[in-house]
Order: sequence, then structure tokens, then C-alpha cells
Amino acid sequence: MLLTLTTTHKPATDLGYLLRKNPARPQSFGLSFGRAHVFYPEASDERCTVALLVEVDPVGLVRNRRGPSGEGGALEQYVNDRPYAASSFLSVAIADVFGTALAGNSKERPELVDVSIPLHVAFSALPCRGGEQILRKLFEPLGYNVTATRLPLDGRFPNWGESAYFRVELAATLPLKQLLSHLYVLVPVLDNDKHYWVSEDEVAKLMRHGEGWLATHPEREAIARRYLKHQRSLVDDALTQLAEESEPNPDFVAETQAQEEEAIERNISLNEQRLGAVIAALKGSGAARVLDLGCGEGKLLQLLLKEKQFAEIVGMDVSHRALEIAKDRLHYERMPSMQKERLRLMHGSLIYRDQRLTGFDAAAVVEVIEHLDPPRLAAFERVLFECARPATVVVTTPNREYNVKWETLPAGKFRHRDHRFEWTRAEFQDWANHVAVRSGYKTRFLPVGQEDSAVGSPSQMAIFSK
Repeated sequence: MLLTLTTTHKPATDLGYLLRKNPARPQSFGLSFGRAHVFYPEASDERCTVALLVEVDPVGLVRNRRGPSGEGGALEQYVNDRPYAASSFLSVAIADVFGTALAGNSKERPELVDVSIPLHVAFSALPCRGGEQILRKLFEPLGYNVTATRLPLDGRFPNWGESAYFRVELAATLPLKQLLSHLYVLVPVLDNDKHYWVSEDEVAKLMRHGEGWLATHPEREAIARRYLKHQRSLVDDALTQLAEESEPNPDFVAETQAQEEEAIERNISLNEQRLGAVIAALKGSGAARVLDLGCGEGKLLQLLLKEKQFAEIVGMDVSHRALEIAKDRLHYERMPSMQKERLRLMHGSLIYRDQRLTGFDAAAVVEVIEHLDPPRLAAFERVLFECARPATVVVTTPNREYNVKWETLPAGKFRHRDHRFEWTRAEFQDWANHVAVRSGYKTRFLPVGQEDSAVGSPSQMAIFSK
């Protein structure tokens, strides 16, 4: 497999200092699966190209039992694309041969490590499981210009059709260490395979080499899933860490969320109608022990305390500031002892499994899910419906279709700047039904607020029952 890397940064031969590989001397390196060769087809002040040629010994891999598990005596062990197409073996070679540059170290040119320089990468054969579309989805959000030419299965037999392999060129201006980290992670993702055992160590590698870019990548979930060979426990761990890395300031969100949403919804007192609908659903479930997840400033908690049916009430929020406001709103310090025994406020995140959330009859999640991007939403689903598993869950979220009814809300804008999505009625029901089927619940849906015949109600509610 062949990778070339070119720069026109002047002097271009600084590339040799960044890689710690002398342009005047070809070098070879032993690898656990073969050999890697580094040489420079061109090296001048105007233009410098380094080539990494990786030779994989598939017979040696079988002999040393380093091939993928479960292959037995299959011919695939000996006849495969490993010597020719870029794969996880190339990532290993990059880490072994260009490890200093990947780590962002340069003894001779330390001032260049963080400098963006023009870089052009070419792969002679790159597998793209998912076609050119997945290739572009992975690299274009990182600022690369992508050129891809699909290779035929066999040029002598055009009727055989096209292969899953592409000749690929990537061009961008960025620090070399950043480019190498992108290649290290994304080449195995494109191949959708790894040729060695994947363990918890791979999650740490993904976090280390994805630092600074992976948490905000729009395809981070697919990247984590493919990089970790679809092992759910490892993928869940990675997505949770990525969600934490991209988590906005919870105190800022708590202070601005209520103000912005109430400014839009004030005229129809939607929040009061929403909380009333939630209270009615919780009472109708017969629950005695209730969770308010994402309790914010405690408005729902205040109403729950008025209902004698609820013997134990727990409010949880990720924002310390919101919990302090809730205490003031509820006059917690001056609350009668019997009332205070019914209420507990605790700090916590909805995307981490928490044993404190188990054993409750019902949970309310009021206008919370729309603040979660896909990885955090998936983590939240696992925390609530697979770990905590209350008998009843009440979820409300805005109805995007209704936004046209507010003149103060510009077309296409969400009700709050921190909303990651706002669903239509069909989208919300589709999400809820999938969660319910997967987790052993049944669902029913209710409108919240005055309904419009064309666009529905301003807010929507799903009631999950085990």
C-alpha cells in the first residue's frame, strides 16, 4: 500500500524535519506484519514529497496467528487486499514510522509543529465501504478538498463493474500533526474493519488522536462505531466521552434557556399548560416516587410538592446554578421538615448511568431532549430506558411545525439557541416508538397547548409505560 504526502510550504524540505526522516536517505522499518519504507520522490525548496510504502506479509500474519479471529483455514487468509489497499495496517505504520510527528514533536523545527502548511495526500488504493459519499462525509467537514476516482475490479474485464476502492487525493492547509491524526483514525473507518483485536485500549487511542476535532465532527457516531468494530460497549464509552468533551456550559444554558423560550411562548402561557399536562400524566400513572430529570429552576418540582400522591420527589440537573435557583424558588432551607423529607435535589448528568435513578415509579423529562445532540441523546436513552427503567416516563418537546405561528421567530430558527433539533410530530413519534420497542415500553402521545388544525399543538408529549 502506498501513501504520498506533498507540501509546497517554503522551504518545502522542512517536511523532513517535521517527520524526522532525511530526504536524502531512504529508510526501512520492521513492523509486526511486514515492513515500511520511507523515501522522497522529490525534495526541493519549492516542493517536497514523502512516500510511505507498506509491505504486508499475509502469509506471515497467518503463520504468526496475527490475522483476524475466526478465519480458520479459509483461503481469505492468504488471498486478500491487505498488501495493496490502505487499511488499519497503514494507521499502525503511521504511528510507528511517523510517531514523533503524530505526537506533535519536532526537535529541529518546533516552531512549525502548530503552523498550518499546504498539504496534499494521495492514496493509490483506499477502500471506501459506503462509496464516495462516506469519504466526503468524513473529510470535507475537516476542511479537505477531496478528489476520488473509483477503481475497476479488473481493467481487463470492464463488465465486472467497479470495485469498492478509490484513488484518493486530499488537499488542505493545516498542521502536519493534525493531518496525521485524521489519517490515523479515518483510514480504518473507511475500510470499516481492523486487522487486529480491538479492546478498551482502542477507545483511549481514538480519544487521543481525535482530540480537538472528533467531538464536533458531524459523523462522530459513525466514526466511533466503525473504528471500534461495532463493539457496542466500547462505542458507548467513546460516545459518552465525546459528548462530555462537546458539552456546553450547563450554567450558561440554564440561565438563558428559560428566558429565551418564555419570551417566545409567553402569550399563550405554554409553560403552565405543559407543566399541568405533565402533572396530570404522572398522577394518572399512579406513581408515588417521581424523578424530574433536567429539573432546571424547579417549576415542576414546585407543582409536584402540592400533590400528596407523590411521596418522594427527586430533581436532578447538570447545572449547579439551576439547582441553587430551584432551592430559592422552593424555599428549601425554610421548608417544613415533613415537606423537606419528600424532596431531594441532586447534581448529575443525564448521559451517565447513575444508580441513584433506579427504583422510581415515574420520570418526567420536560423540554430536555432537544438540547441533546445525537451521541448524548443515545446515551440518555440508555441511562433512562435501559438502566433506570421507571415504570412510566413522560417526555415533552417542542413541535417544530408550530413554529410558523410565532411572528417573532424567524423562519427556520429554533426556539432556543441551544436546541440541537426540533422535531415534527411524525419525527417525535418515530423516535419514541423506536425507543419503546427497543426497551420494552409502549407509548401514547398527547398534544400540549391549543391545537391548530394544520400544524398541531405548540408542544408534544409522549408517555412511555412498561
